[in-house]
Amino acid sequence: EPSPVTDSMWCSIRRCFVISVGVGFLWLFITLKVPREIEDYQNVMTIQGQVHDLPLSMSQEDSSSRGEDLRPLEDWQNLTPKYMKKIQQRRVTWLMVGLSSVPRPDQSSLLYTLLSLFRASSKAEQKRLMVLVHLADSDLTWLRETIVHISSLFGPQILAGQLLLIHAPSDIYPTVEDVKDEAYQGEFYAKQNIDHAFLVSFATKLSDYFLLLEDNAFCAPNFVTHIPWKVNTMRSNPWVLLEFSNMGFLGKLFHSSDLPVLAHFLLLFYKEKPLDRLIPHFRTLLAQKNPILCRPFLFYHRISYFTSNDSQKATIVQKKNPYGPDNPPGAIFTDMKVFDVHFPWEAYTLDESFFWTHNVSAGNHLTVILNHPANLSRVQVLTGTIVDGKYALEKGQVELGYNPEGMPQYCTSFALLGRLLEGQMDQEIFLRSMRYDVSCVRLVVKANQVGGLMIRHIHLWEENAKVAEAAQS
Repeated sequence: EPSPVTDSMWCSIRRCFVISVGVGFLWLFITLKVPREIEDYQNVMTIQGQVHDLPLSMSQEDSSSRGEDLRPLEDWQNLTPKYMKKIQQRRVTWLMVGLSSVPRPDQSSLLYTLLSLFRASSKAEQKRLMVLVHLADSDLTWLRETIVHISSLFGPQILAGQLLLIHAPSDIYPTVEDVKDEAYQGEFYAKQNIDHAFLVSFATKLSDYFLLLEDNAFCAPNFVTHIPWKVNTMRSNPWVLLEFSNMGFLGKLFHSSDLPVLAHFLLLFYKEKPLDRLIPHFRTLLAQKNPILCRPFLFYHRISYFTSNDSQKATIVQKKNPYGPDNPPGAIFTDMKVFDVHFPWEAYTLDESFFWTHNVSAGNHLTVILNHPANLSRVQVLTGTIVDGKYALEKGQVELGYNPEGMPQYCTSFALLGRLLEGQMDQEIFLRSMRYDVSCVRLVVKANQVGGLMIRHIHLWEENAKVAEAAQS
């Protein structure tokens, strides 16, 4: 028997269009009444690690008028559909990217994801792209602040109809008592599944294909071009689901014609399993037995981190594996080409981010300059994709630097640690004269290389840190 949530779900789709109208009017309200909070929306460093410091439209001085300010959100149902007319009449796009977002401790996650989506695609590619964001929480303060941030950064995309924000009515969700299931943490999974059922329902008939993302992701450059190419190569092979990532439900591509069925499926089984475990069942039911993994993967998770005000420095704040790398704080410098998608310092994080460049020349380098000299016991450098090793550095070497001088600092002497083999090097440092007081770790290109280059990780292990961990255990 179908879930009781189904009927209310489909009745609410119409209301969601009206709610989207409210988002549009609220955006206009914000741009007219609130001073522009971020002067240059193209400057990613404005929000990098500092989103929690952004001036919000609702400060302490005007907290007494919260109720009045939030009325546009509460009265969405009474707004006229002028804003939606333009959207409803626009042509169907080739690709709809959909994601559902809820409040997170790191409030920059959604903004980073949107930045990565638009910066990874050219203006021509964006004409084939629409991004749909479901703000899936009923906290009015969070909704308003999120819309303020998004409208400040992505005004042109909103006006062009390339970015849509929706919010589902709270009455489509079952009560907490209906979804309690300790074995599967049913309350969390049920809401997540219903969030995404509403998302894919709204996306029906707005595009030819629908790409499901998460709100803590980043994208490979030109993914909008790569995905159609892959779809064309699959013309002779019927498919239900193409997977451009092997992580959770990130990077899953559907035919938009299958979205109504997917929404029904999620609503029927919303209490049973989390979304990433329901999607494979959906694929199987529609007669695609085996997963189709499309490599190289185009989408990766981004782990929360915070950076200092110095755009060159990245300080990682996250739990470390006791056996994993330490990556002491430092600054990252390079003379390779830098694009507005994957930055040099991303090669030095402890998550799955990476630095992307292309057409490197002999002598180019990526250098980590540590804030304080460190005693290193091991250095690991990984380039290229995980599965097939594409975009690896063909000829390169790793050097350790000493005796820093100047401001900003640079190392005055270097010693060769080792050369990359098939784009990788993982080497322990045995010589005491090399491992102590290391101030720089430098990856050097030894031959010209045409095409893309992915520097995935530079991992450092500190000797003293491991000794301390062993003593504590």
